[in-house]
Amino acid sequence: MTDQGFDGPGEGVGRVLGTADATPLQFWTAVAPGNYLQLDDVVVTRRELPDREPVTIAGVVTQVRARHEGAQFDSDVFAIADGTLPAQVQEAAEITTTRVDPEFYVPPQPGAVVHRAEGDARARALHFDRMERRVPMGTGRDGVPVYLNADFLDGTRGAHVSISGISGVATKTSFATFLLYSVFRSGQLGGDAVNAKALIFNVKGEDLLFLDHPNARLDDPTRAAYARLGLVADAFGDVRVYAPPRVGDSSGTPDVSSRLTGVDSFYWTLSEFCADRLLPYVFADADDERQQYTMVVHSVAAHLARYAQPADGGVSIDGVRLGSYGDLVDHVVEQLSDDETRGDWAGSAVGLGTVNAFARRLIGSKKDLSRLIRGDLATRRPHSINTAESAQVTVVDLHNLPDRAQRFVVGVTLKSEFERKEKAGTAKPLLFVVLDELNKYAPREGSSPIKEVLLDIAERGRSLGVILIGAQQTASEVERRIVTNSAIRVVGRLDPAEASRPEYGFLPPAQRQRALLAKPGTMFVNQPDIPVPLCLEFPFPAWATRVSEAGTAPSQTLRSITQSADPFAVVGSGGGADDDIPF
Repeated sequence: MTDQGFDGPGEGVGRVLGTADATPLQFWTAVAPGNYLQLDDVVVTRRELPDREPVTIAGVVTQVRARHEGAQFDSDVFAIADGTLPAQVQEAAEITTTRVDPEFYVPPQPGAVVHRAEGDARARALHFDRMERRVPMGTGRDGVPVYLNADFLDGTRGAHVSISGISGVATKTSFATFLLYSVFRSGQLGGDAVNAKALIFNVKGEDLLFLDHPNARLDDPTRAAYARLGLVADAFGDVRVYAPPRVGDSSGTPDVSSRLTGVDSFYWTLSEFCADRLLPYVFADADDERQQYTMVVHSVAAHLARYAQPADGGVSIDGVRLGSYGDLVDHVVEQLSDDETRGDWAGSAVGLGTVNAFARRLIGSKKDLSRLIRGDLATRRPHSINTAESAQVTVVDLHNLPDRAQRFVVGVTLKSEFERKEKAGTAKPLLFVVLDELNKYAPREGSSPIKEVLLDIAERGRSLGVILIGAQQTASEVERRIVTNSAIRVVGRLDPAEASRPEYGFLPPAQRQRALLAKPGTMFVNQPDIPVPLCLEFPFPAWATRVSEAGTAPSQTLRSITQSADPFAVVGSGGGADDDIPF
């Protein structure tokens, strides 16, 4: 098909339909015989005007249909197939406008030639030409790269990413890590990329503990897929892994099984727990905040901060030395049970029933938190999670911790990192925080210390350079203000009930249906300067996602302070773990 009046940017695939209304924002195209249009194809047409320059209208295919013209009844299809009833097969595609240039909003005229957009025309249709910094996210259905505007990721014009989809199918974490890799390796952060940091919480298995190991399954087609995006297929170059100490292990050996080198233990000393007022994060469930004993929590935390004194790894309170978290809990409960000291610890206006409810919850925390809050390990030994002093990518392993302990680690770590950025007073270097199961830490209903920190990050993190990449199965169960403040929204495979929720109103009807069928690796990405979400596929990870895929360990992993079974690492002051085992 040719059009004598328009030298189009690609092949002509049809003409604007005359039997359906055409508007400046949406129109239908009849597909020419021998051609086709599929969902997500990018097309362009032109409208001639008598008194001004022509208007170019570009858009994305959001629906495709085919029908027999000339058939009246459902059974006619059999006669048509037998050749006894004349009819013509006609395909048509719904086009949702993405760009009008110049911005003179007139509808395309019926019969106008529609071209498949290629090259520069495709880039203009999807606004890629207006992006000063383009971060590759994957390839479209046409096999050509799709980009993310870095201005809406790093806080320049917006920040934060929300990723939703069914667990195990939507590949939310894989996309989050690929996006990080692309941000760090694409060069779009300029000189800031060298100092930019990422904090990743690993909540499922040990899949994220091998980001610095090349993927042994990496093949030439995958390398070519990375090359098309302008990236080199490789592992993350600078990774540090933290894991909690093993239960009942007095040496503080990290609780991991598949990775034996390059893992450090993290914990908090009793002195830090008291001085930094970390007690509220023991009660970090949203249900806790609805209880009256939250008043007791803050009163006890203030008392500990005021009176607890460091004492040989533990703390001393009123002359009593406490050497473990269990000792601290028992001492607090004892003081609350005593009529003479209860008022000093809990306040005079709190009833005995409220105090007892607090005490029961506190006693219940001993089993979950005793290995994280320590008085028996060397205080001089590095044990804090601090991204400013860590590698470019810091992975905090939580998968072996119970729910209460996971909440404590996430809450305290995010609190300390956000406070550090506040004190720095500058957005650079950037800190990307990857957190799965966001609906657990920031649920729509209720309040908790963790939720308040996440809200702070969502609402003020942009100005401080803290970028949240949150993933969840159900965006409808996440605090609205966090989802609303996410400039980038990503959807993988969805549950049918979840897809019908208003949180996914940015998806056209056809994309909502497709989200129920999306295969792993297919994502729908919505960003502010493109009016239609883009469907893309991102390549297979170039880094190991499990121990069976892990290639040769990089030499940097040997810098760890704590090694798998080195009992002498506990008393070390940061000496190299490269030393030979002395026996």
